[in-house]
Amino acid sequence: MELPSVLATNMSHTAEMAAALVIGFGFGLVLERAGFGRADNLASIFYGRDFRVMRVMFTAIVTAMIGLYFFDLAGVMPIANIGILPTYVLPEVVGGILLGAGFIIGGYCPGTSIVASMSGKVDALFFVSGLFVGGLGFTAFYDVLAGFHSSTFMGRVLLQEYFGVSSAFMLPAVALFAVGALYAVTRIEAVVLRRLAAKEQKQ
Repeated sequence: MELPSVLATNMSHTAEMAAALVIGFGFGLVLERAGFGRADNLASIFYGRDFRVMRVMFTAIVTAMIGLYFFDLAGVMPIANIGILPTYVLPEVVGGILLGAGFIIGGYCPGTSIVASMSGKVDALFFVSGLFVGGLGFTAFYDVLAGFHSSTFMGRVLLQEYFGVSSAFMLPAVALFAVGALYAVTRIEAVVLRRLAAKEQKQ
């Protein structure tokens, strides 16, 4: 799959690979600096103590969404050129549940486990090993799982198409949802930390 910018700038394959390497390194460095290389920081979201994961991801999603919207309007990077995987509702729901369970048990998601392993976290190495074992298991038993894997197909779905509204409406709607969600988790975080502090003072 080519980067959308490759189609817009006629970038050579060598330049594309170099850009992907630089972007990947930068992304990993940002995740590490944001504290995403520590399982305790990541798992804290499930206990209401630290919502940095949600803050970073929502900020990244909204920033990317706004950028893509204006790039699409300018014709620099049409949304049609961006590779969007088709939607399979039931397999993705089950996959999301399994990913969430693995996240809270191991303290990492697939991407952050790579970041943590590169920074020397031993627990992350076990998690990465689990990714390979799971991938091999899925491949080995794919014939059994193929029917479920391809069920409830919806094709390439965008939010504005699904709800039948314009992208100009969906953009601020998603941004407002993100702002409201971030405000809500900030309040939740404050309450939880206050209760933890009070509990520690009693001990």
